[in-house]
Amino acid sequence: MSARLLSLNIGRAEPNAAKKVGVTGIGKTPVDSAVLRAPGPKHGGLGSGLEGDFIGDVRHHGGDQQAVYAFAREELDRWEERLGRPLAAGLFGENLTTAGLDVDGALLGERWAVGHEVVLEVCGPRIPCATFQARMGEKGWVRRFTEVGRSGAYLAVVTGGTVRSGDAIEVVSRPDHDVDVVVAFRAFTGDLDAARRVLDADALTGPDADELREVVERRTARS
Repeated sequence: MSARLLSLNIGRAEPNAAKKVGVTGIGKTPVDSAVLRAPGPKHGGLGSGLEGDFIGDVRHHGGDQQAVYAFAREELDRWEERLGRPLAAGLFGENLTTAGLDVDGALLGERWAVGHEVVLEVCGPRIPCATFQARMGEKGWVRRFTEVGRSGAYLAVVTGGTVRSGDAIEVVSRPDHDVDVVVAFRAFTGDLDAARRVLDADALTGPDADELREVVERRTARS
């Protein structure tokens, strides 16, 4: 099956008791089309890479390296089996629900063409938080999601434009390292060997790389 955008999802502001900020946009609703653009820095930028998509906790979410969040429908289907309940597109807070694409197998730095205009770049994994826990209403959700380790991917907007539900997705370039989203997720959730692998490959840039490097140096000094 060729890869495609199964559902395009945008969040509106709603109350959030899980964090002090008190509001969240994790609840996503499918729309027919949306304009994507680079939102600027996490602090002081536009937040989401989708026009009209709300982000409440702008300290920890949004910005150029987390402009768009993608999750595979196939992974949602597996979670349906695990949880024994239906999971609608957008329930995990993803902007792009894909079909026929191994989102978690994507390499950091890999680029996707979506539709006729937009190009996105895979930046890193999604780390589960208290808002996600509250939304799912499942005991031990963060731990369980982390154990499975298929988080979906955050993407940057390289070339902006309009995307539409049903648009084709094509992988147009891949870097020469082998660090995928799964490895990066392990790196950010405590796996020291995975963290070293990510850093050795220069698969991350900017604040994320700095954060991971500090963790490795701190833990190495303690050992």
